[in-house]
Amino acid sequence: MTGLCDGRVVIVTGAGRGLGRAHALAFAAEGAKVVVNDLGVGLDGTGGGTAPAQQVVDEITASGGEAVAHGGDIATADGAASLIATALDAFGRLDTLVNNAGFLRDRMLVNLDEDDWDAVMRVHLKGHFLPFRHAAAHWRAEAKAGREPVARVVNTSSGAGLLGSVGQGNYAAAKAGIVGLTLVAAAETARYGVQVNAIAPAARTRMTERTFAETMAAPEGTGFDAMAPENVSPLVVWLGSAASAGVTGRVFEAEAGRITVMEGWRPGPTADKGARRTPAEAGETALKLLAASEPPHPVYGTR
Repeated sequence: MTGLCDGRVVIVTGAGRGLGRAHALAFAAEGAKVVVNDLGVGLDGTGGGTAPAQQVVDEITASGGEAVAHGGDIATADGAASLIATALDAFGRLDTLVNNAGFLRDRMLVNLDEDDWDAVMRVHLKGHFLPFRHAAAHWRAEAKAGREPVARVVNTSSGAGLLGSVGQGNYAAAKAGIVGLTLVAAAETARYGVQVNAIAPAARTRMTERTFAETMAAPEGTGFDAMAPENVSPLVVWLGSAASAGVTGRVFEAEAGRITVMEGWRPGPTADKGARRTPAEAGETALKLLAASEPPHPVYGTR
């Protein structure tokens, strides 16, 4: 490895398994000291235990790295505050926050309970906001004290948040919200030396290996395992390092060996009458503009 993150202190939430675990190990391999956060919950967010986080810490320390476990609930103010405090107490600084924690409660919208909506919004969206809010407060204080940080935040969105996904209305809405949060966070904290980006990964995790079993299956033999979560981590490590200077407010898709810069919402065809239209005129104009526009990508689950 290149030592890309030598001396940096990195927090990864939801790092006991899957993508989070891969990110934590990859940061450690590049010289970072890692805070491994995980509640140890099931796929639907129930249950819990500290074993998954501690196992990743043990893997890192067995390889000569430095890591500590954090088992707090980062979707609570106290849990998020203690997460940042753990990094500062254990290693004396904080350089990178990777927001990765999440779970699924999939239902078609007409069958989706309010509790399942709230639970997914809480862990994905609030679970991104609160750790960021406490980390950003620390970095702002550092900047105001004349110690401007080289801080990085990597948020985790999803193709479901960018395109939609049938049966995942709560998850898609939360992941779309994370993109909006990323854009605002990047704009608001740039003055404090903070860069904020998001990834939309596709990889084999507990959340995908059942829903997309054929696509996510590991290959037989020794061929390239396109859906291994470790394929996503190199981009996350680079975004979380000082080497990514100048890159902020961007969203990347990462899958197998492919990296894509997502261009998001931007104005397309437009028409200005300079006066109020009737409903019929508005409809006629809308149809003409749609005919001149690029068609949207299909929602996942409809192709």
